[in-house]
Amino acid sequence: MLQDFTAQNEKETRAGFGEGIHEVAQKNPEVVALTADLAGSLKLNAFIKDFPERFIQVGIAEANMIGIAAGLTIGGKIPYTTTFANFSTSRVYDQIRQSVAYSGKNVKICASHAGLTLGEDGATHQVLEDIGMMKMLPGMTVIVPCDFNQTKAATMAIADYQGPVYLRFGRVKWANFTKADGSDFVIGKAQVMNEGKDVSIIACGHMVWTALEAARALEAKGISCDVINMHTIKPLDEEAIVASLKKTGCVVTAEEHQINGGLGDSVANVASRHCPVPHEYVAVQDTFGESGKPADLLKKYGLTTEHIIAAAERAIQRK
Repeated sequence: MLQDFTAQNEKETRAGFGEGIHEVAQKNPEVVALTADLAGSLKLNAFIKDFPERFIQVGIAEANMIGIAAGLTIGGKIPYTTTFANFSTSRVYDQIRQSVAYSGKNVKICASHAGLTLGEDGATHQVLEDIGMMKMLPGMTVIVPCDFNQTKAATMAIADYQGPVYLRFGRVKWANFTKADGSDFVIGKAQVMNEGKDVSIIACGHMVWTALEAARALEAKGISCDVINMHTIKPLDEEAIVASLKKTGCVVTAEEHQINGGLGDSVANVASRHCPVPHEYVAVQDTFGESGKPADLLKKYGLTTEHIIAAAERAIQRK
């Protein structure tokens, strides 16, 4: 029987980040926030009000922001850099590689407005390659929480996590359904949302709720699903993946990211080494996005409940 995950409300994951950094800053005086002219978009207003001396506005100078953050770690600070996901990665990849990852600096790269659900701002801002870019960097931890509560929990958890982190979240209001106290979030430990025997559905970010909705519909058809929230893409919980795939014999991965380089490729890597099974991808098919309403874009680019249902049925048929 599918577990009853009910949306408490709809909230922006970026708002979870804003609450999380404000709360963790109250507990840890070393936490510092930097932004590249996007304090309001990253929900930093409460942080700035209570900790103005720990806030740095660098302006539209993202590369400089990464360099400043790397330098702050030398003095023991825990810098959180904030801007849109596209500007957090593509625009500053050289600086992240050289000054943060290669040097092993304790910088927390916090990236909002990721994926198609950014909406009307269009393809130039809807980064769909960032998970792949960041997970390729040695020593980089990559986290993609699924809702407001989990984004808040992740934002707080990374303060105590040593090493560079990429934290990816979004703009759109989305179902909020994980535990309010964040106790169901552990870095590097997959969250099993439901146990089933016919197909594994492994998702991250906004697609976790979509996967749960798909699992409900599949259950009505007599198909039971393992549903796993793989919020940490790196380090990946390989044990959880192998256990699920050995039980169900097929898998669907779902992500708001390119089909190449993201969660699906990480799961395929594990499966190929330990338990090869039929694998269907629900992801953007090697294309850029476009301007539009989030729901319309998710439908056009194949990231809906119906697409996960169809992928699960294909995977089962291939067993």
